[in-house]
Amino acid sequence: MNRAPVYFAVKVVLATLFFFWILAVVKKVSAEEYAVPHSGSPYADLKEIEVGGIVHLPTGVQVTEDQMVEMVSSSRVIYIGETHDNLEAHRAQLQVIRKLTQKFPGKVALGMEMFRRSAQPDLDRWGKGELSEKEFKKLFHNNWGPGFAVYRPIFDFARKRSIPLLGLKSSRDTETEFRKEEGAGSPDLFPELDESDPYHKAYSLSVFGGHEDHAEALQKPYRMLLLWEETMAQTVAEFLQNESFRDWKLVVLAGGFHVQYGFGIPKRAFRRIPHAYSIILPTVTELPAELKDREMDVKHVSIPLYSADFAWKLDYKVLPEGKVRLGVQLKEEESGVSVQAVGKSSNAERAGIQAGDTLLALNGEAIDGVEDLIERLKTFEFGDQTTLQLRRGEEALEVDVVFAEPSN
Repeated sequence: MNRAPVYFAVKVVLATLFFFWILAVVKKVSAEEYAVPHSGSPYADLKEIEVGGIVHLPTGVQVTEDQMVEMVSSSRVIYIGETHDNLEAHRAQLQVIRKLTQKFPGKVALGMEMFRRSAQPDLDRWGKGELSEKEFKKLFHNNWGPGFAVYRPIFDFARKRSIPLLGLKSSRDTETEFRKEEGAGSPDLFPELDESDPYHKAYSLSVFGGHEDHAEALQKPYRMLLLWEETMAQTVAEFLQNESFRDWKLVVLAGGFHVQYGFGIPKRAFRRIPHAYSIILPTVTELPAELKDREMDVKHVSIPLYSADFAWKLDYKVLPEGKVRLGVQLKEEESGVSVQAVGKSSNAERAGIQAGDTLLALNGEAIDGVEDLIERLKTFEFGDQTTLQLRRGEEALEVDVVFAEPSN
């Protein structure tokens, strides 16, 4: 019996099946965007890594702190992300800064999202010891808001080691003009904006609570995000082009959103001046039960990129909240800390504080801004009493405040 036709027929069938399989795969690939598994960690599921573990994401290999620092030391710019209120993220940042300073003494600078470019003259004064701690805390509050305490160890180390600070973010004046002109008409005032990255845009819209169908409604907040990131990237590029810092390292501290996947500040700085950079991403995979309300519900987006060079698995720890409350809404003005509203049945209402009052001093010591008052209130317990000096119109008053526990 001649088996050749049978073999030939089988070959034809197999070849046909293979062809259609290939066709199906091609169609599937063209119709679908494939994300890197585990939100940008292809080899290692970070949920399975012990707290404190550091993973080199391109290989999935766990490394030590020293090994990680050795690897990033070849980069000109080292980006370290953060969740702004996570104490553990700031501890990790300080560890890297400390080790880099040991390797490159006098050759490390610190770029911070928390300060605006307009703050640079005051940051230079602080570096020279010409700005008091009170003035520096007020500068931080005016540029960023509350939260000075979580950054204090980094600031203390930077000042002790004479590490210069760079303000990265756009000024308020620039942002005001940008909103007015919607980013058009003043090319000398605004940095060049690149809107072409599809992954950056899709992920940003998902964080804003929308998707491509809502792109028009979210165009303004997205362009403001671009202004922030492009301004920070421009500041990084200017540092790299400055001959005074030719052999320096720049450590950039910014929200994880701005550095993860590399399509935020890192790519935008690289577009301006190609250079070697590394991304370290302090990562929390599970929030403690008491902090679950801080979790964001973000629509999944397929992103075919590593989320960073290194992921550092950390706990999520925040400063304990102050127990006592005045029960007021405050605004910082040139005349002092102004009371905008007083809560019903609050300690402030019981003390006779009214909306429109200006708070001047606490126990005889001048109040140097909202952040200063908040920090000093944290030292009190329920049942404690203090005295507030305030101005009501043209009248100077003194009121006694007793910090009672909330009735509910």
